[in-house]
Amino acid sequence: MVTTLTNYLDDRYRADIQEGYDGVVRVAIGGYYGSGTLLYDGKAILTAAHLFEGVSETTASVFFETAQGDITLNASHILIHPDYDPLEGNNDLALIWLSDDAPISAERYDIYRDSDEISQHFTMVGYGVPGTGSSGAQTSYSGPYIRLMTENTFDASADELKDALGYTMGWSPTKESQLIADFDNGMATHDALGMFIGKNNTGTGVMEGIISSGDSGGPAFIDNKVAGIASYISSLETYSYQPDSDGITNSTFGEIAAWQKVSYYQEWIDESIRSLYPNAPSKASEVQKSVVEGNIGVSYAYFLVEFTGTRSSAESWVSVDYTSRDGSAHAGEDYIAVNGTLILYPTANQAVIPVEIIGDKTVEENETFYMDVFNPIGGSFGDGIVTLTALRTIVNDDLL
Repeated sequence: MVTTLTNYLDDRYRADIQEGYDGVVRVAIGGYYGSGTLLYDGKAILTAAHLFEGVSETTASVFFETAQGDITLNASHILIHPDYDPLEGNNDLALIWLSDDAPISAERYDIYRDSDEISQHFTMVGYGVPGTGSSGAQTSYSGPYIRLMTENTFDASADELKDALGYTMGWSPTKESQLIADFDNGMATHDALGMFIGKNNTGTGVMEGIISSGDSGGPAFIDNKVAGIASYISSLETYSYQPDSDGITNSTFGEIAAWQKVSYYQEWIDESIRSLYPNAPSKASEVQKSVVEGNIGVSYAYFLVEFTGTRSSAESWVSVDYTSRDGSAHAGEDYIAVNGTLILYPTANQAVIPVEIIGDKTVEENETFYMDVFNPIGGSFGDGIVTLTALRTIVNDDLL
């Protein structure tokens, strides 16, 4: 991750262990690597499709840095977006499912679901080659791999830039599917998107940054949710404007980076993840209200949400918010807390909320926790009902 004003050894740019970014991982495919993010199910890593382009290997490995130590897990399944188009930079997303349980101490992240990303401040995290805005990424850098963080602002959608530049921009992003930001240092002479489309913004100060090689697939967070996936960087100029400080695509001041807009792809992400939940119930009679904790690793407890009403239109989405809540079981010790938004897309009237149950060998009583479901959109719970609550029991399988 390229930063400004000071070099990458400045502690302000370090995404150290237990600072909220332990679910941001390094992804290795063949001789290449990129970055990725552990999603809300605890099994799937969201990353960039182009990491797999031209690579003969059919698997990948995922490297975690957490309070539990450094852990490398192999992929059990890889899914490239079916419409990935490397020529236009569209649909540049992939999902990697882990062959084993992710570290319990690694954060799981929900995805950003609103469509108001433009003009919002974000934090980007990744394992990219370090450097500075004045000199660019260090082409001779040979390690170690360091997880870094910087900040920026989403200035526009990539198709807006295409509309302004025309043939000068040699690719055509799908409308509203990519978010872009430029690399500013406080000087108007390097404010690329200010020059090209009038989105004047000369930077966020010392934390301003941009992606570099190795950040591909890494997250851009808004409100601790994954809003963008790092895709590519470019150096653009016109007859009138040359904002790049050195005219070379190397992550210097004046360059423009693009992230795949996660809210645009949320249906593909959600439905892909749901399709691989192990032993998930498909009807109320299959729901297990008790789950055996096991001795190691994690297992799933499921909460089934069903919509029995009538949609306003065939294409409308129905959603609820949800959050887990302690009973006698404690989040972080007995289960991994969850909260987010569950969307029922037009082709489905039900979906599950998974909760990871933490296995241990501690002798204890059976324990319980709750799931609260609230804020229905596109439907209702009935007159006067604000929240629906369900309970699950974690069954101790160690001798008392």
